[in-house]
Amino acid sequence: MSGTGRTAILAAIVLLHVVVLAAPWVAPSDPAVQHRAAPLAPPTRVHVVDGDGRWRAPFVCAIVQVPGGNGSAEDCTATAPVRLFVLRSEPSGFTTRTARHLFGAPPLDIFVLGTDEFGRDVFSRLLAGARVSLTMAIAAAGLALLIAVVTGAIAGYAGGAADLLISAVSELVLGLPWLYLLVAVRAALPLSLPPPQAMAVIVVLLGALGWARPGRLVSATVAGVRDRDYVAAARSAGASMPRILARHILPEVAGVVAVASVVLVRQFVVAETTLSLFGLGVPEPVPSWGSMLAAAQRPGALTQTWWLLAPVAGLIGVCVVYYALARVLRPDLLHQRT
Repeated sequence: MSGTGRTAILAAIVLLHVVVLAAPWVAPSDPAVQHRAAPLAPPTRVHVVDGDGRWRAPFVCAIVQVPGGNGSAEDCTATAPVRLFVLRSEPSGFTTRTARHLFGAPPLDIFVLGTDEFGRDVFSRLLAGARVSLTMAIAAAGLALLIAVVTGAIAGYAGGAADLLISAVSELVLGLPWLYLLVAVRAALPLSLPPPQAMAVIVVLLGALGWARPGRLVSATVAGVRDRDYVAAARSAGASMPRILARHILPEVAGVVAVASVVLVRQFVVAETTLSLFGLGVPEPVPSWGSMLAAAQRPGALTQTWWLLAPVAGLIGVCVVYYALARVLRPDLLHQRT
């Protein structure tokens, strides 16, 4: 891959995580706020020509509910210009709070990707859901890699009974259909958990089921390094096993761990979305891509309320970006080994 391609992929990864981290600021409104006058509103149109045919700075029209409750429509008798770095008041429980957003058109609302059946902004929920999904996936990948490095290092360096036992457990984990097992185990646990506890349960489950494959890679790498001359010299000098692992062997598995982390994050984002789609993930009011897709299972979603399928585009985008990052890291790993 050319240097320009690598730079573009790294820039995409950085941009993705910056947007996700800054989701409350980038989103034009609070993802939990319900705009009762605009249920299932289509994406807001930004106008540059007014009713008299004159060019104006970008502006939006008010969204009003159609009489009878069948959808919503624009009312251009009330307009507001689109501005950057806006302050707006938002309901927060029984009070209101002032929040700053990247863009907006106060006192009117901008629905970049429309609204759901409760009038909640889909774009804001998409960004908040990405933050939840990526945070959980990265945390679960960290837990899985921690288990993989510990078990793989012990199995690869010690060998013998330890290697046999850890290899048997990893073979068992790999032989099971882990996605079905994940759904079954999560369904067996209490479903009515608060969002923080539900997130913690999912992170632990994903980490406990995702360590086996990277653990085998770490074990194979450690087994190939333990008989090298500098490791034998350290062993002859009386260095302890933890010191040999930390100073001489574990640095050799850094490339394997880096590639495995990228692969695991991509898999865990899909797994968390699947759990939420089945109602086993993070409960409302915390948005997640799976719960958003569950709400999009309605007649005419592809033709009438297509914007409710926005999490599909987000999921594909995240998977493609992480897949490209893995392709960037693999040649570097092969170069280090040679």
